[in-house]
Amino acid sequence: MTGKVRLEGYMDVPHARIAAVVAALPAHVALTRAEPGCLAFAVEQSDIEAGRFVVSELFTDQAAFDAHQTRAQASDWAKVTEGLPRHYTITTDE
Repeated sequence: MTGKVRLEGYMDVPHARIAAVVAALPAHVALTRAEPGCLAFAVEQSDIEAGRFVVSELFTDQAAFDAHQTRAQASDWAKVTEGLPRHYTITTDE
């Protein structure tokens, strides 16, 4: 069994797309937090860097993280955020 999987980082959103991202965010957060194996999930606008959304995820194991990635890639969130630069670090507790 693998350890917990953590994703930390940020996504930069151009000003013209911020409203759409903010509108889609509550559903994405709610769906993710309801997924089996999701221990913590947050996407919050930075108070320091305009257009930056800070992302923090924690899943029980690799299988739960992979299931989240599969669901998210087929979601409305993926369509709204398509092509936006993401700067993530993924680590596992072993």
